[in-house]
Amino acid sequence: MTIAPKEPKDLALAPVAAAIDLNLQRLRERSPLEVDYELTLELNQPADNSIDERRGRVMRVALRDVDLHHWHTTLTNDDSSLRLSGGSVSIDLGLSASVRTYILDGPLGGA
Repeated sequence: MTIAPKEPKDLALAPVAAAIDLNLQRLRERSPLEVDYELTLELNQPADNSIDERRGRVMRVALRDVDLHHWHTTLTNDDSSLRLSGGSVSIDLGLSASVRTYILDGPLGGA
């Protein structure tokens, strides 16, 4: 079933989601330590290693150079996906198990 756009900003959902997904691709297949390294390089600053800081770093890289066209982004409650909402629908973009582990347990993955 195809969902027809119900408001103008619905037309921007696919390009916004695709741009965010491209930003997340380089993090998904990495270990939590490698995710931390990539985020540090991309943001040019080390983390303070709090869970809120790690969530923010993942979000900043995911949204880097993306025009959201008035869509809103949040991490889901279980930190497994980035949710785009604000139009007539919402969509969750999966992070990956290793990015989720990085967020919840830090760069050493709870080791």
